[in-house]
Amino acid sequence: YMGGLRGRNRKSTCMQIFFFCSHLEKMSEITKQLLESYDFRDVRSRLSPEDLQHLNEDGELWFAYEGLKKATRVLEKHFQDQKENYEGEINEQNAKINYLSQEITHLQKLFREENNTNECIRLQVARLTSENMMLPDLKRQVSELQKQKLDLENHLQDEVAKKNEKIEDMKDWTPQNPDEERSQKQALPLRKDLSAKGKTVATFPDFQRDRLEKQSERANGTGSKIWQDVAYLTMENTDLEEELDKKDRLIKKLQDQIRTLKKSIETGHEESPSSVLREYLGMLQYRKEDEPKISQNLILDLKPRGVVVNMIPGLPAHILFMCVRYADYLNDDSMLKSFMNMAISGIKQVIKEHAGDFEMLSFWLSNTCHFLNCLKQYSGEEEFMKHNTPQQNKNNLIHFDLSEYRQVLSDLAIRIYHQFISVMETSIQPMIVPGMLEYESLQGISGLKPTGFRKRSSSIDDTDAYTMTSILQQLSYFYTTMCQNGLDPELLKQAMRQLFFLIGAVTLNSLFLRKDMCSCRKGMQIRCNISYLEEWLKEKNLQSSSSKETLEPLAQAAWLLQVKKITEEDAKEISEHCTTLSAMQIVKILNSYTPIDDFEKRIAPSFVRKVQGMLNSRQNSTQLMLDTKYLFQVTFPFTPSPHPLEMIEIPSSFKLGFLTRI
Repeated sequence: YMGGLRGRNRKSTCMQIFFFCSHLEKMSEITKQLLESYDFRDVRSRLSPEDLQHLNEDGELWFAYEGLKKATRVLEKHFQDQKENYEGEINEQNAKINYLSQEITHLQKLFREENNTNECIRLQVARLTSENMMLPDLKRQVSELQKQKLDLENHLQDEVAKKNEKIEDMKDWTPQNPDEERSQKQALPLRKDLSAKGKTVATFPDFQRDRLEKQSERANGTGSKIWQDVAYLTMENTDLEEELDKKDRLIKKLQDQIRTLKKSIETGHEESPSSVLREYLGMLQYRKEDEPKISQNLILDLKPRGVVVNMIPGLPAHILFMCVRYADYLNDDSMLKSFMNMAISGIKQVIKEHAGDFEMLSFWLSNTCHFLNCLKQYSGEEEFMKHNTPQQNKNNLIHFDLSEYRQVLSDLAIRIYHQFISVMETSIQPMIVPGMLEYESLQGISGLKPTGFRKRSSSIDDTDAYTMTSILQQLSYFYTTMCQNGLDPELLKQAMRQLFFLIGAVTLNSLFLRKDMCSCRKGMQIRCNISYLEEWLKEKNLQSSSSKETLEPLAQAAWLLQVKKITEEDAKEISEHCTTLSAMQIVKILNSYTPIDDFEKRIAPSFVRKVQGMLNSRQNSTQLMLDTKYLFQVTFPFTPSPHPLEMIEIPSSFKLGFLTRI
């Protein structure tokens, strides 16, 4: 409508101007034609002097001339006034046109802002709707966990009731069959342990205690068995209580999530449009002169213990990649090269300065792998985009191909991994022989786990007497640190496989060199320690890491020490069972075998020759000792990050306030 109005006004004005100009031109032409067609000389020649005098007798020509001049001036003034009026109208119409143009631009801007606001509100409503749909699932999980909690409580009460019944039976029990004093002595420490744990254990009356002390030599094995059952039930109750505590913590966590979601849904509609309109692009704006500060604060001065708490895994790696995205967004080749070289040099420097620090090596191995995965995930290559969300695909690199830098980071990660493995091996190697071979814990074979196995400590007591517990605690410390630093689960499994290979190889080599360790009793001890390691793998859910397979040669050596070694059938069984040991290693163990007492016979040389003859056809290594420096080939699996770059915030403790989210 506005455009049509402006068009009609311009057309009317132009027509008036055109009419005025054409009218003025026509009058000028008519006047000119009249003057040209009128010959003054001819008229003057025809008039006689008398006529001329008579014509201008009273000055009539002069008056006529003056009248024409006045009429001409009036016409000129009229035309001039019309021209000024038309020009004024033209200026007025132009001013109206400019005003209407500005008004239209303002209305269009308001319309776009309203559309953006409506779109943001729609997205917010969709997000709140999806969160609201999660509430029934969370409530269902809470109800299921509460049911499990009730079942565990009922089971715990049943176990406590059974234990109390057995303890009540102990009150009326009187030993009748004689047995060794050792059975009674084994029962007393267990009863003391139960009392120390605060369990309700009924003690014997005074007259029965005196009677038991007097008849200690006649105590039978029944009492020891009952006390062992009581101890077993106590440990099982402890496990149930721990599981119950875990369920309680999980229920509280889910309830907190439900309350948080409800609160966000209630307050979501009250958010102002200005806060809704704020959307980030997943980049961090920086200046080229900020690179030294980024390297110092984010890489060199960063402490792992201050990062891993309540933060996403690989947060420094994500921050580095968000800066890379900004340089790629600007299409600045020199800026991108400078930043990548700065990041790689900083990681190399921090690894060099902390070459023996396990936590620092674990932290930067994890972040280097995360940085490498980010470069792959957002490279735009189809094979790495399969698991991305549509929003993550919008964050792909636009201008540059960083495949060469990916190879450099991969080589750097391999270097860090080898140094990382070397530090772990140096820490655990002094514990292997004392804990796996020398420490005597045979009571753990027929009874319970060695003392301290259930402890979840991250440090080792400063003592020279290493035990199996020391090895398990050190492994738990390694595992916990790697998990806290966000190391990829597949890479963690490879590291544990390398450590278990070292434990098996060092133990087996020591067995070959020490004849005093080649006995049936020591074979039982080794088999018991291997079972502790296997149980630790099961507890940490590492059965698929192939760590157990690396202990197979040691397990077969322990079996060889325990098996009967007399007849030809025994020799055949040995040759068929010991498949991971070479012929030289089997013969070495048989020749080094030492009986534990005088009642056990030594292995006959003829038996060794029989076994050796059966193993002659086996094609395997002739080397006796295992290579403890052998390293399995490491592979870095691609694991895409589930964390959207737009949602990542920089903690103030990183001291990176000069970086700006855009």
